[in-house]
Formats: sequence, structure tokens, C-alpha cells
Amino acid sequence: MGLFSKLIWLACLTASFFCMVRGDAHHYDFLLREKNFMRLCSTKSMLVVNDSFPGPVIYVHKGDTVFVNVHNQGNYGVTIHWHGIKQPRNPWSDGPEYITQCPIEPGSNFTYEVILSTEEGTLWWHAHSDWTRSSVHGAIVIYPIEGMTYPYPKPDDEEIFVLGSWYIEDINSLVAEDLETGADTPRSNSYVINGQPGDLLPCSQESTYRWVVDYEKTYLVRIVNAAMNAELFFGIANHSLTVVGMDGNYVKPILSDYLVLSPGQTMDVLLTTNQSLSHYYVAIRQYDSARPDVTNYDQTNATAILMYSGNYTAPNYPTYPSTLPSYEDFRSADRFLDRLRSLASTDHPVNVPLNVTTKMYITVSMNQILCPNESCAGINGNKLSSSLNNISFVNPTTDVLQAYYRNLSGVYTTDFPNWPPSLFNFTQDDLPFNTTVPIQGTKTKVLNYNEEVEITFQGTEVLNASENHPMHMHGYSFYVVGSGYGNFNDSIDPQTYNLVDPLEVATIGVPKNGWVTIRFKASNPGVWFWHCHFDRHLSWGMNTVMIVKNGDTPETSIPPPPANMPTCKGPYLTWIEDFDDSNGEVN
Repeated sequence: MGLFSKLIWLACLTASFFCMVRGDAHHYDFLLREKNFMRLCSTKSMLVVNDSFPGPVIYVHKGDTVFVNVHNQGNYGVTIHWHGIKQPRNPWSDGPEYITQCPIEPGSNFTYEVILSTEEGTLWWHAHSDWTRSSVHGAIVIYPIEGMTYPYPKPDDEEIFVLGSWYIEDINSLVAEDLETGADTPRSNSYVINGQPGDLLPCSQESTYRWVVDYEKTYLVRIVNAAMNAELFFGIANHSLTVVGMDGNYVKPILSDYLVLSPGQTMDVLLTTNQSLSHYYVAIRQYDSARPDVTNYDQTNATAILMYSGNYTAPNYPTYPSTLPSYEDFRSADRFLDRLRSLASTDHPVNVPLNVTTKMYITVSMNQILCPNESCAGINGNKLSSSLNNISFVNPTTDVLQAYYRNLSGVYTTDFPNWPPSLFNFTQDDLPFNTTVPIQGTKTKVLNYNEEVEITFQGTEVLNASENHPMHMHGYSFYVVGSGYGNFNDSIDPQTYNLVDPLEVATIGVPKNGWVTIRFKASNPGVWFWHCHFDRHLSWGMNTVMIVKNGDTPETSIPPPPANMPTCKGPYLTWIEDFDDSNGEVN
């Protein structure tokens, strides 16, 4: 074989190997438009994908790439985020509005390139603009690579439960008004399972979601908490659940009669159908960690029905799960969450960073923005707010990613602090007034490529408003190496860290008046959003942006943006044409 032929053969072999590593390509079309839905005895119009609520399921294998062409035929701009998918070197398709892109305006479309890497299990997609994700969301099912198996016996079948929030009125209109006046944002009117409230709620009996199972089978149940502002207890009457995965990663199997999921989290559980042939409720209710005297949260109990196949007389009413904890049962929540560990096997190892180069200590607080003459509708006549390290994030008028890539000034600053501006007893009651008013700004944290980072999130009792905060990180998963109650002690608490099999997730709850420590390696260059996954807290500013610089090679750097990125309506409508593709490191 001649040299030229050998080179051609080698190139073809290399291309074939590359395709094998990258996996298959899948193509989906998402059509966003308004549709009428009836729940709780009233009808409303809301934006959905492909006329369904929840939206379509994306099915892929580990390492695949998905192209999703989003056609917006709605009435306002929208973006889509692929929650828990790392998108290596591809922040352009991550989706958060004004962070990595501007909205897809009505009458236009944008094709997302969703690149999977190490994820395996269940994740999800959702809108990431305003509160549109309440109706625009769906599951992502990621099977093992072809020819590989689960790290547990293969189930006979599987089922998906997407848990959500239902609002009788137009939620975006209500939230826009509340953000203008500074008032508290609306509570949901009910929770839903696969889009339905269940037959315990008005006008819902006929539409209750029903799941038919066969006796003595094992089912893989994929659960997504797409609720807007609530951690949820989940249970199935008379059936135990074996948790085997969380946030697209496997965990050591644990057996439990109930689950706890924060907004944004997903779980994979095994269910064995070994009970008497009958009907059993699948039920969810809120786990509320706020002050006991605050009781205006959504106290509905949403249900679906598990029905055995076969010849038997159906009961008048399904059995309700007696083991589902009550709304404020934090001890049951803690007992469940404390048991979760990474699988940490030969085939699914952990890689906890051990040479930390950057340490951050970030307070997570509720706040108030002062209004002249106490003229606003929030607490003390001021606007409700929230913060990280006393910085309440403000969305810019163009997205941070484009500004970073094009080296535009005036869009953001790079001075998000590693430490709170002042130290005090963060968890004491009745903290002084000067702790309650944050600084507003678009401040980002810049990291060098491959830095090993440790962040401790500290919950605070500012405004006597401490509660759990589910913090979500875009572009990465991370290891949860430690957590506890009270103020973090830098000399004592690190001695308790789990560096052997810590949980690897993309969303983790910061305990009420407590702390959680995570670690990750900054090996994914780009602009990535950090935020609380309670949308009310996100809307009030409990967010920041992490900019990870490029590495030294093209393979460790951000590629140029797609040609069809949505344009912004702000002051930079035409600046894309005014700059070349060179990448400034900081703004």
C-alpha cells in the first residue's frame, strides 16, 4: 500500500473512531406555541412544546449528540436549557437567557447542539427564561453505550414521572407584576404528576395519570422534579423503592419507602411489583423547610395510580402511601439524603479533586432592596431580593457569553468575591438591618482552565428567612464532599469530608441554617450559570456566573459561536459583525 493510500486509510479509521466515540446524532423538532389546558375546573392558555404538557421525551445513549431545532410560535422570547448535561466546550447551546444567549424571539428558530459526555441515566430539559419552565419542560433518557449494561440487573420495563407545578392564572404575568412591585411571587395552585393533579383534587378524577404494571416485574422508574419552587416527597403505597441513580450518575443502591427531590434533581429507582393485585397511589407533597409559621405554601397532594394488570376486583379507592413524610418533616428528609453515595466502582469511578487551588465560601441569603418611603409591596415596604455573598445578580441586556467571547466592556465585571464581604454569626436569629440589603450587579467569577475548586455554600438566617436552597451548576457535575448544620468551621468540618464515594450531582440543597461543600475541576471552558433552582430566588438574584478560561489548545478552548445565534434587543444589536472571533480572557 502506497503512502498516500495509507494516509487515506488512517484518516478514515480515525474518522470512524471519532464517530464511535462521539456516538450517534439525533434530531428533534420542538414547536413552541400556546395551547389551552383544563385543570382544577378552569381552562387557560399556556406555552408548551409540541402541544404536550409535559413536553416530549428525548431518548439517547451515552456520548450521543442531539440537535434540537426550536421553533418559537409563541408570544414572547424563550430559551431552552439541557439540565445536567455538561455540554463540553459548548456553552453556546447551554441556554440560560442573558447568560449564554438572548431569547429565541417569536417567529424565529434556533437549533441547539446538545453534546453528551459522561452522563448516564435520567436528566431533563426546560425553558430558562422568566417562569416559562413551569409549562415548557420534559425528560431526557440516557441509556448506556450500545453493548454496555446497567450496573444492576436489567429491568423488565421503565416508566417516567415528571413532577411539576400548576398555576391557574398566567404565571409569567403574575411574576412580572410582583417583580415590579417587589411583592412575593405566587404559590402554585397544585402539584402535578405527568401533567395531572390527580383524583384528590377538583375536576381531576377522569384525567388522573394511570400506570399499568404486571405482577412480579422490576421497573426502572425515572423521576424528574420540575416543580418551580418546592422540594417534594415522593412515594408509592405499599412499595419500597431502590435508588440507583441521581442527576445522570449512578449511586450505591439504597432501599427506601419514600424519596426527597429538590427542584432540578432527577432520580432513577427500581420498583418490584410484588404486592397484592390492586390499585395504589403514587403521591407527592411538598417538603417545606421555611419557618413553621409560614404556611401559605402549596399543600396539595398530587397523585397518580399504579394499577396491577390481571383479573381482580378493583378497590373503591387506591391505597395511599402511609410512609410519605409530612410537609415539614426535615428529619425524614435528612435521613434519606444522608444515605446517598456515588457508586464508586471500577466501571463508574469517582475522581474527586484532591489538590484544591481555589477555595470559595459563599453565603446564600434572602434580602430586601430598599424603596423610597417604603413604597414597595414586599417586606417592610421594600422589594424582596436574594443574594450570593451579598451580591444580588442583575441580568445584563446582552448575554455574558457573547460579551466575554467578543471582549465587550460594560456588560459584566469579574469581581465576584471568594468570601462574604463581612463575617458574622450567619445562623443567628434577628440579624441586624445592615445584613439584609445586598449590592446589585452583574458580577462573575473567573477561573483558570483545570483549576481544582472547592466551594462551601453557607445558609444564613438573614431576614429570619432561612430554608434549603437547591443550588444548580451549569456545564459541570460536582462532588458533594461534606455538609452540616450551623456555621461552617474551617478547622473542624473538613476533617469530616468524604473523598471516597461522595455524591456526584448537578444540583444540591444547601441545608436550612447549614452548609454544604462541593468540589470540581474547572476543565470545561465557557460561561456557566450558578443559581438557586427555586425560581422565585433566581428571579430575585440568587445567581452568579462562572467564566472558565480556555486551555492552551484548540481542543481545550471555546469554538466560535454558531452563525444563527439569537440576537439581542438591547444596545448591542449589530455588534456581532463588528468583532472578529478572537477570544478576550476577561471583560
